[in-house]
Amino acid sequence: MKIFEEADEKLLPGFERRFVEVDGNRVLTLTKGEGPPLLMLHGDPQTHLCWHHLAPKLADRFTVVLTDIRGRGETHKPVHIEGQNAYTKREMAAEQVAVMRALDHETFAFVAHDRGARVARRLTLDHPEAVTQLAVMDIIPAIDFYENINAQIAQDYFYFSFLTQDFPVPDRLIAGNPETFMRLILLGLSDQTVQYDPLALEAYLMASTTPEAVTAMCECFRAGYHIDRLHDESDRVVGNRISCPTLVMWGERGVVGKHFDVRRIWKASCDQPQFAPMPSGHFIPEEAPDAALFALNEFLSIPE
Repeated sequence: MKIFEEADEKLLPGFERRFVEVDGNRVLTLTKGEGPPLLMLHGDPQTHLCWHHLAPKLADRFTVVLTDIRGRGETHKPVHIEGQNAYTKREMAAEQVAVMRALDHETFAFVAHDRGARVARRLTLDHPEAVTQLAVMDIIPAIDFYENINAQIAQDYFYFSFLTQDFPVPDRLIAGNPETFMRLILLGLSDQTVQYDPLALEAYLMASTTPEAVTAMCECFRAGYHIDRLHDESDRVVGNRISCPTLVMWGERGVVGKHFDVRRIWKASCDQPQFAPMPSGHFIPEEAPDAALFALNEFLSIPE
């Protein structure tokens, strides 16, 4: 049994694994529950397993859908093509809409962390008819990040500048010791050691350290700087805002919580924001699962 299947069996018991094909590409999905649909997207350098504390409990109320986002885990990983980027959050969001439609979910609630939250935010802006409620964890929009960066942020979140460098510079440098690099991210964004499940951590490292996965991660960050922030700028110019109820969660001990005025930034782009600081660093689903579950249960409503 592959480690990914073993980890799913142990940490997400009862979830059904399947691959959904979108434009000839395979996206891994796991589903469980019989209530209204709830899509959950993970961040870097992780997989859908990051939800193993939360998803089984939310499946008591919702039909929970977990996916590995493009370039991560067992989902397809487009290669670098000069002059193109398959990892814009707009393209990644459209793929997630297609996955949900393939599963017969035209509308859904949305919970997402880190890179997945960037995809979720873009999806909600581009496809507002699809999202009933949005909860994002520990991000600020790309445009706000790069407009507010300073020396200390650049030090604490160094890879936001490193990974955006032209192909293949960061890709090849990381290839020298990819596991050390990924551990640096997984273990370096809180003032306390993150207590990962050992099998989940092993799966994260195995999934993120292949050459294809490293380039996918770099491409995603390159898209953030070169393309996604320009999409954000266009939204700002035309006044495109998130209209659905939005829960913004962040780790009080993480880089976002320490360096950004989270409430001010999100109020500028959301019509109905709510805020829930978490007693954690960046990896909220695994550092503060009880607090996160409480906040999500308070926020997420069941349609009548």
